[in-house]
Amino acid sequence: MGALRVEPARVQAWAARSASAVWGIFDAQLVLYASLLAVFGLMMAYTNSAPAPLAAGTTFARGLVWLSIAIVAFIAATAFDYRWLKTFAWPLYFANLIFLVITLVLGSGVGGVARWVPIFGLQFQFSEIAKILMIIVLASYLAGRGDRLGNLSTILGAALLVAPPLILVLIQPDLGTSLVFGAVLVGTLFMSGASLRWLAVAAGAIVGSLPFIWSYVLKDYQKQRLLTFLDPTADPQGSGYHLIQSQIAVGSGGLVGKGLTNGSQNQLDFLPVQSTDFVYAILAEELGFIGGIVVLGLFCALLWRILLAGWRSEDPFGVVFSAGLASMILFQLLVNVGMVMGIMPITGIPLPFITHGGASLTSIAIGLGILQSINLRQAKPKW
Repeated sequence: MGALRVEPARVQAWAARSASAVWGIFDAQLVLYASLLAVFGLMMAYTNSAPAPLAAGTTFARGLVWLSIAIVAFIAATAFDYRWLKTFAWPLYFANLIFLVITLVLGSGVGGVARWVPIFGLQFQFSEIAKILMIIVLASYLAGRGDRLGNLSTILGAALLVAPPLILVLIQPDLGTSLVFGAVLVGTLFMSGASLRWLAVAAGAIVGSLPFIWSYVLKDYQKQRLLTFLDPTADPQGSGYHLIQSQIAVGSGGLVGKGLTNGSQNQLDFLPVQSTDFVYAILAEELGFIGGIVVLGLFCALLWRILLAGWRSEDPFGVVFSAGLASMILFQLLVNVGMVMGIMPITGIPLPFITHGGASLTSIAIGLGILQSINLRQAKPKW
């Protein structure tokens, strides 16, 4: 029997067709919208670091380092076969809990909180990575339930999975991030087809427990934030100061803004925590209504591409994962933008891509990379 002969021209043609098929389902728009949002984030880091943005330790300098880490994380997650995540869902879940316990033991922060763990000179917030790990675990759990998604046991099982990390984050204390876990739970259950009747019952139970949460769960400063939201003018130099200054910044930006590094609320330090909680107020002051609308439009486009990836997925895991990722980003967007405008309570939830925070950017990059991995390993045509 003669040796099998393979013509080089045929091999090259086959490789070209394979590469074309792979990159034909790579979502370049997803990368574009995320990249543009990251650019806006760097712009805010730059203005918050003026007049010497490249000096060691500035928000802008750290932002460049974290952006590089996020790009590497995105590429690695894209290259990784997401189907292995289903196999290692339980180890990831327990690793998630270990990270959060480590944060409580070794974490540091301001005002008695334990949220950041120093690693190689950078402050790392494990609760941000915990969001993505929780989405992976929920996607694996719900994707494997099949026709039992309408059962109460499925909803209770998902809730029991989310409860331990949520409680560990709440103990730090970090009310905002714990609320994100709840939003991810609701989003994944809804998009996976869980019974609306049981979801309504669960919502009713949460509403009924609010008096208990107010009396025994919330810290005094968290209660004060909620009361301040109702009437910030009651204590304009105290608890209402942040919100009043935020609204001044948003309103003073006008149509086109005062220009990058020219915002008085930012450069004169009238508005505290301008690189984190109230970064959108600074964006609106310096880039104006147009800049704010462009950012919101990019978020809408990004969320559309995330959900589209889920709808195209032939794997239920992909459907649920995209729902969880979209729920996480949308909830943080609505709460952060709402709070700087005074229509939502101040909860300390970061604005994805824009708020300075390396762990937040890296976790979203990992999530988008996993979504691209799902895209690249599906057979449905690209929309």
